[in-house]
Amino acid sequence: MSELLAADALVFERAGEAVFEPVSLVVSTGDVLALTGRNGAGKTTLLRALAGILRPAAGTRTAHADCAFLGHLPAVKHDLSCRENLAFERGLGPAGLTEAEALARVGLAGLGRRPARALSAGQRRRLGLARLLVRRTPLWLLDEPYASLDDDGCAIVDALIAGQVDAGGAVVLATHQRFPDHPALRRLAVVAAEAAA
Repeated sequence: MSELLAADALVFERAGEAVFEPVSLVVSTGDVLALTGRNGAGKTTLLRALAGILRPAAGTRTAHADCAFLGHLPAVKHDLSCRENLAFERGLGPAGLTEAEALARVGLAGLGRRPARALSAGQRRRLGLARLLVRRTPLWLLDEPYASLDDDGCAIVDALIAGQVDAGGAVVLATHQRFPDHPALRRLAVVAAEAAA
């Protein structure tokens, strides 16, 4: 197993106040790590710090591999078609599946020409998930990946996570509604700083 990401006593502050208690973790190939905690505990903030989007106030973040971040919003351009959104993403790094293959994998086959603005919330979430497939990235950081999805969509997320791990990657996800059914799953509770005081 190769280490992909590590954090040691990581702290993020907002307006001079710590958001969550210090977090230390190691993510290696084959890992599925679920960040748990109540709403407002700082799961999303921690994921953004792990992705390098936010700079920690203290502690260290060490990344040994590229990561893909999928937030609450699917990060797609509404005026572009599904295929155009995926083509843009595919150009950002080592190519993975084709646009058509990725759309089929997430249950959006035949919708390549449809503008993203014409999709339902669940379909936009699926399009966001398809972004993960068109570019090969060793580490996925997923914020509430099951949000807005029906049971079939949730099963797709589980299958995508399993596929990522089987291919030698790893996944860190923030969730409070559902957990992937995967033997490598472990959980890490994120504790809001004020809750521990």
